Amino acid sequence: QVQLVESGGGLVQAGGSLRLSCAASGRTFSNYAMGWFRQAPGKDREFVGAVSGGGYTYYADSVKGRFTVSRDNAKNTVYVQMNSLKPEDTAVYYCAADSRGSLLGTRWYISAGASWGQGTQVTVSS
Repeated sequence: QVQLVESGGGLVQAGGSLRLSCAASGRTFSNYAMGWFRQAPGKDREFVGAVSGGGYTYYADSVKGRFTVSRDNAKNTVYVQMNSLKPEDTAVYYCAADSRGSLLGTRWYISAGASWGQGTQVTVSS
């Protein structure tokens, strides 16, 4: 059974930093794209950033230059380092892993068969 477990969320002041982790189990994800979406209250889920199986990274314009997505295939884990956080970054952050979707520019066209984590809350106070 595929399982993704996020950790590292919390409360931080504007301008601060957090690092989220997502540990995957149940299969080897080295060939999967892995990354992050987020959903703020009252808004749709939106793409944050991802890293392909080949190690290429993709980011939404809203986080480019502030967030860095990376992966450790030996640990089946993907990370997002979030710097210069803003109140508008407040959201539940979800990890995803997908072998069939497409990463193009600032978008991740994730497939219906993707695996998702349960989410972790990030709150940025002003």
